Amino acid sequence: MNKQITIFCASSPGIPEKYFEATRQLTELLVNSEYNIIYGGGATGLMGAVADTTLKMGGHIKGIIPKFMIDVEWEHKGVKEMIHVEDMRHRKELLIKDTDAVVALPGGTGTLEELYEVVSLKKLGFFPHPIILLNTDGYFDPLAQMASKMVTENFMQQKHLEIWQIVNTPVAVIEAINNHKPWGPEVINFAAVSAK
Repeated sequence: MNKQITIFCASSPGIPEKYFEATRQLTELLVNSEYNIIYGGGATGLMGAVADTTLKMGGHIKGIIPKFMIDVEWEHKGVKEMIHVEDMRHRKELLIKDTDAVVALPGGTGTLEELYEVVSLKKLGFFPHPIILLNTDGYFDPLAQMASKMVTENFMQQKHLEIWQIVNTPVAVIEAINNHKPWGPEVINFAAVSAK
């Protein structure tokens, strides 16, 4: 069975071409490596580039999209396996259900929300898979700096910087997925803690 890769990325069509180029390159590499792709179901921006490239290459892609986005015609009509959900919460659940890795491409608030939710799940021990950020042209540098500040000022531990990997090229994304080493926090028994 082919491995599943979830991609979080922008839906905005007006972003610089360099992000589209990196997205198409990554998608080609994923399809050639026989990964199945799960994404947010959109037809524009980097979402559209992921879907268009996958379909052009004959790869397998599944979209997860909430009904309100269908109503405003954001849905990609060419993706055959499209799951319609009621809300964003359910969408985020299905985007990472049964996936083998999450790859975050440049995006806005929605992408960052999706990314940080899965980062939090991994930090708590509920998501064991790799989380890779494709840092095209330094896009995620400020996020990495913020994470380092959290560590410096004791909002989280040094080991938490290892929850994700930040890489600069599409090829490095594939390498990071293939070379992923298990990461996990100490297991916290919340029931025992609350019973004290």
